[in-house]
Amino acid sequence: MVLEGLRRRLDPTLERLSRPYLRYSPNTLSAIAFGLLVAAAVLAALARWAGPLLFFPVAALILVGGTFDVLDGEVARRTHRASARGDFLDHVLDRYADLILLLGIAVSAYAIPLLALLALASLLLTSYMGTQAQAVGQGRLYGGLLTRADRLVILSLATFLEFLWTLPWPWAPSEPWARFSLGGVGFTVIDVALAYFVIAGQWTAFSRARAVWRRLDRPPPPE
Repeated sequence: MVLEGLRRRLDPTLERLSRPYLRYSPNTLSAIAFGLLVAAAVLAALARWAGPLLFFPVAALILVGGTFDVLDGEVARRTHRASARGDFLDHVLDRYADLILLLGIAVSAYAIPLLALLALASLLLTSYMGTQAQAVGQGRLYGGLLTRADRLVILSLATFLEFLWTLPWPWAPSEPWARFSLGGVGFTVIDVALAYFVIAGQWTAFSRARAVWRRLDRPPPPE
């Protein structure tokens, strides 16, 4: 819960950012966030043929899309338009955005496809554990090492570094797989981020499941 834990400190900033969008529907902001992340996924996939320069707009689109993903909830709360349908739509679009974004990363020549798919499985499992807690009456869980805000910021930073490190510096490697090497296997910056998603995602899913299990083990309060 790295960034989620800073939410209260960021509330004044979020309040200022949300002011220009108070007249918009929160669902519209959710749709904008989804569209920006889909555009990032398309550009990431095109990097396979167009090269790593596309990772600069990919990083920017992920960051802006993540901002709108936060603003939809902020606007809903400030304008008293929060609803079950809006919350449902937001989570559906979030899951599809996760799927499409990591598939776009998997298609690019700058990520190991199997690693991207494992990261996707971990992210979906993390989200499932949070909603399953709500399904059994324990309230939705957002804690753990890898919240949605964390992974969007990390992925934005990783794609930006991929763009930055593949510029024609004198020390730049000639092949995309030459960033890091472990046991003769090359990894890009994006691969490192995906590996973290796998590890932190599984840990987050496990910790959420354990927290719910312990709550369910408690006897019901006396009537």
